[in-house]
Amino acid sequence: MTIRIEPAQRLKTLPEQFFAALVAKANARAATGRDVINLGQGNPDLPTPQAVVERLKRAADNPLYHKYPPFRGFRFLKEAVAKRYKEDYNVDLDPDTEVAVLFGGKTGLIEISQCLLNPGDVCLVPDPGYPDYWSGVALAEARMAFMPLLESNGFLPDYEAIPAAELERAKLMFLNYPNNPTSAVATRSFYEETVRFAEKNGVVVASDFAYGAIGFDGKRPVSFLETPGAKDVGVEFYTLSKSYNMAGWRVGFALGNKTIVEMLNLIQDHYYCSLFGGIQEAATEALAGPQDSVAALVRTYENRRNALYEGLADIGWQALRPAGSFFCWLPVPEGFTSMSFADKLLEEADIVVAPGNGFGEHGEGYVRLGLLAPEERLREVAERIGRLKLFV
Repeated sequence: MTIRIEPAQRLKTLPEQFFAALVAKANARAATGRDVINLGQGNPDLPTPQAVVERLKRAADNPLYHKYPPFRGFRFLKEAVAKRYKEDYNVDLDPDTEVAVLFGGKTGLIEISQCLLNPGDVCLVPDPGYPDYWSGVALAEARMAFMPLLESNGFLPDYEAIPAAELERAKLMFLNYPNNPTSAVATRSFYEETVRFAEKNGVVVASDFAYGAIGFDGKRPVSFLETPGAKDVGVEFYTLSKSYNMAGWRVGFALGNKTIVEMLNLIQDHYYCSLFGGIQEAATEALAGPQDSVAALVRTYENRRNALYEGLADIGWQALRPAGSFFCWLPVPEGFTSMSFADKLLEEADIVVAPGNGFGEHGEGYVRLGLLAPEERLREVAERIGRLKLFV
């Protein structure tokens, strides 16, 4: 006799996986034989630097790594990320107490809600923002209060606009700059304001710095941890996925506040036994080796940005150029919603973009494109859209 299997309530409360539906729609179109250009996802299209790959190949032969790794990761990897932060941002980190090794940044972004939030607590979440923030809050049975990111405010949250009733119950806040999906960058003064806000209201800051290496026009994005007092109020999540084209390797870190780092280490003691040692050694090669590949990658994305926006200007689609990340945040033409415009581009131009409403209510009216195709394909994107004559 087959028993009745019911999912736990926590699974029923999880938000819909927005990108799963997007991928299915794109794949269905491509399966018909169409030449689909998929700019809707955030999956780097270039390979991992060869020196990192070769280091993994050599490390795989080391029998030490065929055993369980240390629960909290090898110290050499934590030393490497601390050294990288010192060189890039002049931030001092103790490898033993201020660094947690993660199975990719996404894991930590979900775990921190489970570490800090009780049922009924409030988490301040950017809108639009990365949907996986919502997942962690849902698993913690907490509640979200959205912070609108408006173009008129540089896509930064306005702390004074947060209702007092929400602030009283708020324990955690997510920030993400360079931003996904808006591509905005944060200023030093904004982070100084953030530290003051966090101290005043007792709110922990979770800074998602996934795109921290990708800044354009000669400007390096600012790390939250560069701000005086930042480690007293929060942590920063850092990943090798974007900087080194290592998305599939799943290497990330939580950096900063010792108490929060210990909480993340504790919850992971129950979930995992850290990363394969060979991957940890290869990740150390990425962090501690020459950084020429990172500089070259940023130049590639900047050249792609310029090629796309030149093409968009030619067809009359006006939008702010990204200041960081590898995303473009573009307003939809009059008469369309985010979803209807994305559908039109797929059905009539074979182009996949992410509708802005998938990132929150205030994402309506925009679509997100990834600079994740060669320059010639991005120029072709502009040409295909131009043939629809939507901006004349």
